[in-house]
Amino acid sequence: MFAYVVKRLIAGIVVLFLISAAVFLLFWYGPSAPAKPLCDRDTNNRCSNAKLAVYTENLGYNNPVYSEYGKYMKGIFAGREIVIGPTTYNCPAPCLGYSARTKVPVWGEMKDRLPATISVAVGGATLYLLFGVPIGVAAARRRGTVADKALVSSFLVLSSVPYYLFALLTWLYLTVIYEIPIFGNPGYVPITDNPAKWFEGLGLAWICLGIFGCTQYTRYSRGAMVEALSEDYIRTAKAKGLPPRTVVYKHGLRAALVPIVTIFGIDFGTLLAGTIFTEKIFEIQGIGFWSLQAVYGKDLPVVSATALFAAGVLIASNLMVDVIYSVLDPRVRLS
Repeated sequence: MFAYVVKRLIAGIVVLFLISAAVFLLFWYGPSAPAKPLCDRDTNNRCSNAKLAVYTENLGYNNPVYSEYGKYMKGIFAGREIVIGPTTYNCPAPCLGYSARTKVPVWGEMKDRLPATISVAVGGATLYLLFGVPIGVAAARRRGTVADKALVSSFLVLSSVPYYLFALLTWLYLTVIYEIPIFGNPGYVPITDNPAKWFEGLGLAWICLGIFGCTQYTRYSRGAMVEALSEDYIRTAKAKGLPPRTVVYKHGLRAALVPIVTIFGIDFGTLLAGTIFTEKIFEIQGIGFWSLQAVYGKDLPVVSATALFAAGVLIASNLMVDVIYSVLDPRVRLS
């Protein structure tokens, strides 16, 4: 297993390198001058060609892309100096650059925003697992009944609604129209500052993610459980006279969890990489909302950092899923 993990880590580093290089190439060879948004912002949309040339020179956009990319990679491990306009900034390692929009270190701002995204991801994932998997297992045990058909149909209709619309309508009705007190102040407050406000600010976001994710995991769990309960070893366990609960939860559920773990690993990694719609709608200053602002403002250092962070999280989550596979299913061996 150790050799397998090392191989996957090396492959992950190569993927991160390719992603960061691709982001640089997209900015350098994009349809518009990458320095213009910053020049427009600093000059109140009065960026002349002369001023644009100065910004392009200071930001290094007129240098060869491989030269600037080399400086960027060096800064991650050894730090570097960065020039933005007339100011030179000392950026210690790990240097992901200075935001061209806010003039603050990208690494520091990422660390400040990461707890909000983690809070949203953990809360939402916990809810849709706690409700989705048990409901799916219960539906599988009652396969073909009226309750099973009604549950699957209703969840299928709900999951057909786009998530951003579902979250927006939830926020509109519970926060704006009906002004329910517990959902009145969405946003992120650090749990160390005020646990009650932390829960109040994230509660509605968790409910939206939980309900929407629950519909999908109910269907995943039901399908996986129906397949597991039709296996020969389940019939053998029943023939031995084992209690139904033991057959379902000890033998059937363990096998059914294997595909669910795969999906959950990818979904949770995606949540950690940034819940853009959730953070935007509920005014949560996390990684997803930050990356959206960076794309609008063509802020290359932030876009590069969020892309690397998202890729790293997904690579790590997939590796963890593969390792957990071998624990859940003894037939799976990593090599």
